[in-house]
Amino acid sequence: MSLTNEHIREKLTEKFGELVSGFEEPYGLLSFEAPKEQNLKVLNFLYDDEELKFRFLTDLCAVHYPDQPGREFAVVYHLHNLEDNIRLRFKVFAPLSQPDVYTASGLFSAANWQERETYDFYGINFVGHPNLKRIMNVEEMDYFPLRKEFPLEDQSRSDKDDEMFGRGGTY
Repeated sequence: MSLTNEHIREKLTEKFGELVSGFEEPYGLLSFEAPKEQNLKVLNFLYDDEELKFRFLTDLCAVHYPDQPGREFAVVYHLHNLEDNIRLRFKVFAPLSQPDVYTASGLFSAANWQERETYDFYGINFVGHPNLKRIMNVEEMDYFPLRKEFPLEDQSRSDKDDEMFGRGGTY
């Protein structure tokens, strides 16, 4: 039997019931969410199930939704079943007041650096991570630059030459 989005959805619903929700298929990519406390259970199920076999973590990132109280941060996992060439997107949401999500680095070694990058830019605390510290920005940085509250470039600055940034000038 060929692995389909419908079959994956049925298996997830059979296992987790109403804990999995928000099923969509933008451009054919199965996408769903679960409570952040369930992320490891869902990831382990997707990995261990002999039919599903989502054993490759393609990407792990975050999105900041400042207009969604209690759901300000989404941690997004992109998983791939290499045998059947099927991909899916799994999301968990965390509040700004407590942006804690369990680390997936014990299941996917690639999650180690991806979680560090997500922490570095969004401030999401991956509980249980073996070395959660900044990976690209300096340790002394006291903010998380990809949050939407981070100010954009000051357009009134006169100390920058726009031509050096590909703006203005003739080509």
